[in-house]
Amino acid sequence: MRTHPYAEATYGIVELSGGAFGVEVKTPESYPATVSSFETEAAAEAWIARKKQRVLEQTAGNPFRKPRAKT
Repeated sequence: MRTHPYAEATYGIVELSGGAFGVEVKTPESYPATVSSFETEAAAEAWIARKKQRVLEQTAGNPFRKPRAKT
């Protein structure tokens, strides 16, 4: 089974011009990418937490399939 592309990702918060924040995402064997723009550092941290949770949910079953909606 293949590993989820973001299973080994690292995340860091960076300050952008104008006082906004971004999230730098680094994955093995890939160039870093910056997700932007978040008004607050807390919003960027919340995005990281949601992203990590989605990766965990997706790797619990089929790593490249969206989890089923709960009914």
